[in-house]
Amino acid sequence: MDGEDGYYYFTASYPAYGNVNKGYDRIILRRSETVAGLASAEEKIIWSAHPSGILAKHIWAPEMHRIGGSWYMFFAAGASDNVWAIRPYVLKCDGDPYTGSWTELGQMQASNGDTESFRGFSLDMTYFSHNGKHYVIWAEIKGDSSLFMAEIDPAAPNKLISKPILLTKPEYAWELVNNRVNEGPAVLQVNGKVYVFFSASGTGSEYCVGRLEADDNADLMDVKSWNKLDHPVLSTGNLQGDSGPGHNSFVTDEHGDLLIVYHARPSTHAYQACGTYHKDPLYDPCRHTHIRRVLFDADGAPVINLSAAAELQSDTVTATVIVQ
Repeated sequence: MDGEDGYYYFTASYPAYGNVNKGYDRIILRRSETVAGLASAEEKIIWSAHPSGILAKHIWAPEMHRIGGSWYMFFAAGASDNVWAIRPYVLKCDGDPYTGSWTELGQMQASNGDTESFRGFSLDMTYFSHNGKHYVIWAEIKGDSSLFMAEIDPAAPNKLISKPILLTKPEYAWELVNNRVNEGPAVLQVNGKVYVFFSASGTGSEYCVGRLEADDNADLMDVKSWNKLDHPVLSTGNLQGDSGPGHNSFVTDEHGDLLIVYHARPSTHAYQACGTYHKDPLYDPCRHTHIRRVLFDADGAPVINLSAAAELQSDTVTATVIVQ
């Protein structure tokens, strides 16, 4: 993400190799003045898991956001006595996110009177602001893993101030492969629309990216404002060698190009040669971060599934020269 302070920041789940006690135990941060520079930037540990109790296992899906003038980190964590008791938690930084101190604000809190939110497995929280209002979206298992959205107060972004709406649940065939899942929301606001990209199905080669959209001036807390595409916008078939694209974000690089950042499994995974292979992909950390350029169709909608060859072709200009 662009930190608006001259740096680009990168964070991700720190993989566990072999078992949960060998990773998923910290939140890391890199920064660089260029997007490409993040690949080799120094990696700092800004927070470590507790030795026991809550916040001890499966430290997953950290996301850093600047809200109300301060930096916050949303992330998910399990407990030592139940690694699958996954809930969203929040950290707050006292200054510079790379050099400052991070304080635990505890588990994300539901709004007053809401006794349902965050009672079950919930993770992948993201944040965005729009037309003066502030929102979070997260995945929570209520029957299926579905996406929920609620408003927050930027002065206290670790608590909802509204009851959530059900934004999307798995319903199409491509969202039901191996697991019934919608998760990993990411928001893009462009060309008069608010887009929510999300991940669907199990986390193997079937993992893919879907899309919701709403008009810029719509009531975003009215579920009728949102339209969901009936097909994925990025899947294994759009990749060359890699598989299972998922959980993503967007950033504008130093050249002004809009990029999508996502993770996918390398070709070695398909041949069980990645070094961490497990027949259940949930237990296989062999996924890498990838970047590709976002283009736009004739209607101004973002296109994220073009191959490199197709992207080059889309930039081709044909001209006729008349010599007199």
